[in-house]
Amino acid sequence: MPTGTILLIDDEAMLRQAVARTLELEGYTVRQAPDAMRGLETLRDYAAETLVVLSDVKLPDGRGLDLLPRYKTLAPLAEVVLMTAYGTIADGVRAMKEGAFDYLTKGDADDQLVVVVARAAEKARLQRRVADLEKKVGVQYSFDSMIGHAPALEQAKRTAQQVALTEATVLLEGPTGAGKELFAQAIHQGSPRRSKPFVAVNCSAFPKDLLESELFGYKKGAFTGAMMDKKGQFEEASGGTLFLDEIGELEAGAQAKLLRALETQEFIKLGDSKPTRVNVRLVAATNRNLRQEADAGHFRPDLYYRLSVVVIPVPALSARRADVPALVQFFAQQFAVKLRQRALVIGPEALRALESYNWPGNVRELKNVLERASILTPPNQPLAVEDLPIEIQLAAAPDSPMSDDPRTLRNVEKQHVQRILLECGGNKAEAARVLGVAHTTLYRKIQEYGL
Repeated sequence: MPTGTILLIDDEAMLRQAVARTLELEGYTVRQAPDAMRGLETLRDYAAETLVVLSDVKLPDGRGLDLLPRYKTLAPLAEVVLMTAYGTIADGVRAMKEGAFDYLTKGDADDQLVVVVARAAEKARLQRRVADLEKKVGVQYSFDSMIGHAPALEQAKRTAQQVALTEATVLLEGPTGAGKELFAQAIHQGSPRRSKPFVAVNCSAFPKDLLESELFGYKKGAFTGAMMDKKGQFEEASGGTLFLDEIGELEAGAQAKLLRALETQEFIKLGDSKPTRVNVRLVAATNRNLRQEADAGHFRPDLYYRLSVVVIPVPALSARRADVPALVQFFAQQFAVKLRQRALVIGPEALRALESYNWPGNVRELKNVLERASILTPPNQPLAVEDLPIEIQLAAAPDSPMSDDPRTLRNVEKQHVQRILLECGGNKAEAARVLGVAHTTLYRKIQEYGL
């Protein structure tokens, strides 16, 4: 049975009561108003729950057609259905043009009224679901959602927030896994283009000879196998933001075409003879030093300068270790929801190990470690150091009291055992086999050297 709130505005009390009764029997909550003023007051108070405004065209203090924009302003996600005793085609056309869902003549069968209201209510529900999803996406990818308060991260966020409001091209620099795409998403969500598409392309994921057609599209018959027209990612992103990750992987031909597309907002598809116009804001990212690449002749200098209107360095996790505890807590909660279990508890020694590790894979590596730990750690048992990957255990192991001279036999042996353990991925049985010692000997050495 349908549910939801309908606002019914009509000055004819008997008709209003009859329509309200019909809709209440269908499962709706109906709020009533006898004139425009009280109808607007009611809508203002109950806008959040109102799905449909069912309004008479001719009211004692206003006309429904003139009130339509005010209804939509107060409740933009609600649908408006207008009713009249003397419907005309001209009024119906005007009502639809100004945003009414439908235009009914009083005296029509109850079945028709119920069907129209049901369709209007369903559209309103869909619009609310879309708005909720957009809000969740906006929160998920906002600058406030970024975990951490390290100075380097805060500086990058401040710069990104400033540039988000503009149309400037942005170049994000930083190591793989540091969160450059998250920054690109936040810039898009913080921009006037937030309601338009955000399209992400990893330039290293496509063979160089296919990347150009992926970006700009092609016409049917442009090459063998082109069986139909294809839109490129530039065209898909029109009106919104195009994020090009690993842009340093672009080959020379694609670089030239990208430069022209950025400067003119148009390009010619493969196999086409006329240009395609777009309106795209570009955010690019790289784990290379593009300035050095340009100086060395490996990247077009003119494209580099066009991309680097604003350069934002995204810091590596090793440069903001103080943020590790907050990130650990966030990922533990995230995977608890994903795996439908209690959040992983991190033991103090394990947390110190996570903080002391260098994180060559950055935030992405930390996320993977927490997902693995959430899956493998027994329920109700805190994460311990020995549950962590061997490379983190070894990095956190305290140094055994011994000479600082690396040439001593003890230090040489310690380094060799440590190297073999790393090569074997922490598999002690395999490491013992490679070293040619018994399991008990290896365990004694691990304990002796604090590995």
